Amino acid sequence: MRPVWKENPSPGYQAIKAVVLGGFALVIVIPILVVVSTSLASDRDIIDAGGYVLWPSHPTLKAYQTLFSGGLMGRAILVSVFVTVVGTAIALAVTIALAYATSRPVLFGRPVLLMVLFTLLFAPGIIPMFLVVKQFGLLDSLWSLILPGALGAFNFVVLRTFFMNVPGELLESARIDGASDFTILRQIIMPLSKAVIAVVGLFYAVGFWNAFFNALLYLNDTSKWPVQVILRTYVLQGKSLSADQLGVEPLPQPQSLQMAVVVVALVPIALVYPFLQRHFTKGVITGAVKG
Repeated sequence: MRPVWKENPSPGYQAIKAVVLGGFALVIVIPILVVVSTSLASDRDIIDAGGYVLWPSHPTLKAYQTLFSGGLMGRAILVSVFVTVVGTAIALAVTIALAYATSRPVLFGRPVLLMVLFTLLFAPGIIPMFLVVKQFGLLDSLWSLILPGALGAFNFVVLRTFFMNVPGELLESARIDGASDFTILRQIIMPLSKAVIAVVGLFYAVGFWNAFFNALLYLNDTSKWPVQVILRTYVLQGKSLSADQLGVEPLPQPQSLQMAVVVVALVPIALVYPFLQRHFTKGVITGAVKG
């Protein structure tokens, strides 16, 4: 007798599955379509629809031209790209180094590891972190958006678990050949860990790109605002920047501007994901099978 999971599904079951999956797909696609359509809608379309538009009758790029013509959004994108690229590189370097060091036999063993994990699992709080950033002279600096988030406990645990699963015999043979720890990490550990490193890098990149709270705390200069702070100003607070700030006049409808900012904030990180998708499931599973 064949197991149940090997039986061919009935047409009725396939139809129900198609309806359920189609419903989930619509729930995901329709909001995205509304965001993109509203950002491309003309003032007349938005007024006729009474707000948000499902499909614009008179598509226009006026909202995007408004955002980029004043220079504020362009600077914000450059700031976000800098913070994301540099922050991800620094965070990966710190996390890989710490994960490799704690995955090898160390002096006093488990107590040292527990001390490292203990310091990572508890956040210092807003006021202590602000005082530390101020003491290091990082206020109103882009480094205040990078250095406080340079090490994540979850990403550290995932990388360390994966490094521990690398066969010890492989590392011992490299040591016999005279390889140092840095050589082993660079030529053996990292090439074997491309999938999990790509996933952890994606986690860090998304975190840096989406972060806005640190910018609100540490940045007073609006020219250093990342995209997410402008997005918050437009959407979450229900406000629009003035025509003087954007450098253009007249402004399009607020709904069109809001959705254009959402698209600008969403597209760059969404374009990166497909290139790392094939590593995503493999990296997470292989990095968390054993503890």
